[in-house]
Amino acid sequence: MTIEAKLKDLGYDLPKPAAPVAAYVPVTRSGNLLFVSGQLSTGPDGLVKGHLGKDVDVAAGQKAAELCAVNILGQIAAVAPLENITAILKLTVLVASAPDFSEQHLVGNGASELFIKVLGDRAKHARAAFGVAALPLGAAVEIDAVVEIRD
Repeated sequence: MTIEAKLKDLGYDLPKPAAPVAAYVPVTRSGNLLFVSGQLSTGPDGLVKGHLGKDVDVAAGQKAAELCAVNILGQIAAVAPLENITAILKLTVLVASAPDFSEQHLVGNGASELFIKVLGDRAKHARAAFGVAALPLGAAVEIDAVVEIRD
């Protein structure tokens, strides 16, 4: 089963890659490594906004992180076939957080688990997850990625 078919089974269509909202490019490549710029928690119903621990709960935060992962796949698909992914190497999960919120690691699981569902062992990765005061456009979650691909 293709990665895109696995996404469909999870209820997602592969999105068209979002255009940058500032002075950067969505993906850069060095050899077999792709560096995917931060992708926001945007889905078919729009941008998931808010702060975890204030107006967004952990379950909704995990769903927002899942949307970020789907958007990362959309960016990758714009530069290489998804089937060429050999490894998700590193994720950085930024979570808009209320001052006393400390479950950013649980929010990040939304993205990590989606990648594992669609890529299997190729998706086991290193990760950092931390809280920030605010994210672009009021997003609840933003995630960037380092991905290895084959030619």
